[in-house]
Amino acid sequence: MQPAEIQSLLESSIDDAQVQVTTDDGRHIAIVVISPAFEGLTPVKKQQLVYSVLNDAISSGDVHAVQMKTFTPAQWAAQNT
Repeated sequence: MQPAEIQSLLESSIDDAQVQVTTDDGRHIAIVVISPAFEGLTPVKKQQLVYSVLNDAISSGDVHAVQMKTFTPAQWAAQNT
């Protein structure tokens, strides 16, 4: 999958998400997802939410490996201050 496809998929599936996607070869991706949908979720629950969106792409082999960072808007703002 192309980075733009993954970004579009995540942004359309997770409320008010802002997504950054980088890839080496199209199958190994690194993503940053910022969304208010992560409020009150543990880090594992945040990852599970993202993986639930990517599950079909992972199962089909279109995406092999995912490295992700997830933030609420407040966490993102605090990190980038």
